[in-house]
Parts: sequence; structure tokens; C-alpha cells
Amino acid sequence: MVINVKNLAACVLARETITVSNIITCDGHKLPWSNEIRYLGTYTVQSRQFKCSLDYAKKSFFRSLNAIFGKIGRNASEEVILELIRSKRIPILIYGLECFALTKSDLKSLDFAVNRFLMKLFRSNNTEISAECRRYFQFNHPSELIEKKEN
Repeated sequence: MVINVKNLAACVLARETITVSNIITCDGHKLPWSNEIRYLGTYTVQSRQFKCSLDYAKKSFFRSLNAIFGKIGRNASEEVILELIRSKRIPILIYGLECFALTKSDLKSLDFAVNRFLMKLFRSNNTEISAECRRYFQFNHPSELIEKKEN
């Protein structure tokens, strides 16, 4: 497997307490130590267990939502916006997550991102209203979608 050493160096976070030697690849490149690494679009973070970071997925999700709202604004109906988000943007949020053992707080964090989007779309800060709209439009939470993918 070829390792892109240039991109890996950009992710490096310095370890202040421990001085360790860099790993040298077969072709002589140094692999610096890092607290997180990106592989195939998912970020694996330093932990005692195999764990991912959802921060980048959520940032990308919100960035894409803002791009959609910036382009079409409130001109399209809610049905059109929800279908666009369901087919094109929710996959950004849950890409590759079925290979990680997500905790309940991870799943709630993903669901919260969708709830915030629904609150913005329906112009309400009431979670019960957004939950009712989500049920009415049959818009699943990411936790439900991940569960379906695993089964």
C-alpha cells in the first residue's frame, strides 16, 4: 500500500510529553506520529479502541447544507430540499461509519446534526416540531440508517 507522506504530515499533532522516533518507510520517508489519520475519507483517532472522529463528517455535512441553502434558498419546497439532502448529503454524514463501533453518544451526535438541519428548514427551535416533521416526511435519523446498513 502506498502511503501519502505529504498529507500525513499535515495531520500531525505534536506529542509534548513523550519523544518517539519516526517510523521510516521502505523508500526512506519518515512517518510522523499523529493523533488522527485520514484513510478513505474517514478519520481514525488515537484511542485504546478502534475509534473514529465524527467532527469532519459533521463539518462537511453542514458545509454542504449551507451550500444548498445558499444556492436555492427558500425557493424550493421542503419536500424537494429533504429529498436532495436524503439522497446527496446524508451519505456524506454516514460514509464508512458502519465499520466503526459507534457509541450511543456518537449516534446521538449524528442525530443532533440532522435535528439542527430540520430546525433550520422548518424555522423552529422546538425539537418536538422537527421530530413530527421528520416522521411526516419519513426522514430517518443517521442512527437508524446505520443500523439498517449493519443488518
